[in-house]
Amino acid sequence: MQRKLPPLQALRVFECAARHEHFTLAAEELHVTHGAVSRQVAVLEDWLGVRVFHRRGKRVQLTDDGRRYLVTVQAAFDSVAAASARLAESGTVRTLRINALATFAMRWLLPRLSRFQRLYPAVELKLATSNTALTDASEVFDVAVRRGPGHWANCDSREFMQETEVPVCSPALMEQSPIREPADLRHHTLLHSDTRPDAWQKWLVSAGLSPQAFGKRQFFDHYYLALQAAADGLGVALGPLPLILDEIDSGRLVVALRKPDVPARSYWWIVPRQHATQPLVRDFCKWLEDEARRD
Repeated sequence: MQRKLPPLQALRVFECAARHEHFTLAAEELHVTHGAVSRQVAVLEDWLGVRVFHRRGKRVQLTDDGRRYLVTVQAAFDSVAAASARLAESGTVRTLRINALATFAMRWLLPRLSRFQRLYPAVELKLATSNTALTDASEVFDVAVRRGPGHWANCDSREFMQETEVPVCSPALMEQSPIREPADLRHHTLLHSDTRPDAWQKWLVSAGLSPQAFGKRQFFDHYYLALQAAADGLGVALGPLPLILDEIDSGRLVVALRKPDVPARSYWWIVPRQHATQPLVRDFCKWLEDEARRD
């Protein structure tokens, strides 16, 4: 069926002039003369048989019909622009560079990343893990994940997930030597991590215990190694919730004690300001927030 459309150039000029309610500003945006704008608006009004502007000397003002028409025209232009952008990007591969903490990447991000990939199949993800502080020159990334709050120069950032730490161990260890109260941890090896050196001390103090009374310890340079050691039955680690929900659901780890529930530093996405307006970057940050809410 053949559509009866108004002159498209006149429609484009109308949208610009109506948005500004000013022919001169529209002429500047479109790089044409004031007279050209006035003529195109007249062409559209003749085609419609309806006035869309009131003329009051050099000033113009939308009529009620013109204001209603503008809403429809802008929605149509937005729809065409969005469809054109999707079509232009459909055959291209876009790259998103993510820099995340190692334990966060292994325990939380990777198990969920397939959901993002299904939403954006044409996006090529490049994931790097690092526990170093972010500076202007230390890392190259579109989106980073660090624990905060912190000061990240020339970046936008937002908290998207909170974390608490609870003692966890393997089901076999829990059955062999049950942990019914914090004092029972004296019978177990406490697994420490260099990346969270004060975690056990804070938890024990919160439980009303003296850290000096707990002498059986093992140390690991990365947090994920301490968690793996706990799953393998070597001792009790402080497990971060919700990062270890999958291990708990699968039965590889059990929560030995629910209290005290000690808050840890939360997780923040960090985006360099030069990338902050990119739609793909914004979409990934929103996806992180949505996934955290699911947990």
